[in-house]
Amino acid sequence: MVEQNNKNLFKGRQFTAEIILWAVRWYLRFPISYRDLACMFSDRGVQVDHTTLFRWIQAYAPELDKRVRSHLRMTNGSWRVDETYIRVKGKWVYLYRAVDAGGQTIDFLLSPKRDAAAARRFFRKALRQPHTVNPRTITVDKNAAYPIATKAMKREGTLWRFAKLRQVKFLNNIVEQDHRRIKRLVRPGLGFQSFMTASRTIAGYEVMAMIRKGQVVNAPANDMRAQSDFIATLFSVAA
Repeated sequence: MVEQNNKNLFKGRQFTAEIILWAVRWYLRFPISYRDLACMFSDRGVQVDHTTLFRWIQAYAPELDKRVRSHLRMTNGSWRVDETYIRVKGKWVYLYRAVDAGGQTIDFLLSPKRDAAAARRFFRKALRQPHTVNPRTITVDKNAAYPIATKAMKREGTLWRFAKLRQVKFLNNIVEQDHRRIKRLVRPGLGFQSFMTASRTIAGYEVMAMIRKGQVVNAPANDMRAQSDFIATLFSVAA
C-alpha cells in the first residue's frame, strides 16, 4: 500500500521521481533560484521550466517534512526559542523557530502575527513531534508574549509545570545564528507571493537542514550520499 501511494505521488509527472527528488534536494539545500536550478538541469541535457520546479517544491517539500519526522533523533530538554522575519507579498510575517542546546532543530512555525496566541501554537506544534520532549528550560528574548503563553500552557497541562522560562537574550545566540541559514536560502527567491507558498517552501528548508545536521538516524551530517539514499528510501525511489 505504501509503495502504491509513492507511485501515485509521482503519477502524471513528465519527469521521473529520481529527477524530481534531485531537484527538490538541491533547491532546499542550497541558496539558488528556480532559474538557476533550471540552468543546472539544462547543463545536464534536461530541459525543465522554472515554473515546473516551483510546482515540484510546493508538492514535495511538505511531503518530505511529513515523512522525515518519525526518523529524527530525540532532541534534549533545553529549548532556545526565537522569531525571525520573512517577507511575504511585500509584508513581514514571523517565523518561530526552536533549537536545543546542541543546535538540533526542534520545530518551526510561520505565523502572520507575533503574539501570545502564535507562541502557544508554536509550542503545541513542537510538543506534538515524535523527536521532542517536554522542556525543562525554555530560553527566549524579552518578548512579553512568551510568559503569557507558557503560563497558560502550564495551567492547561500541556507544558510541564516545572519548566523554567529564561528571558536571557545572549543565551539565544545559537538559534539566532541558525536563522542566518534560512535567510540565505530565502534571499535568491526575492520573496514569497503567498503565505501558503512561504509555509510549504520553508518547511522544506527546515527539514532539509535537520537532515544536514545529522538529526536523521543512519544519515550522518555532511554525508550527502547517505542523505540522498535516505530521501530516496522515504519515497521508495532508487537513489
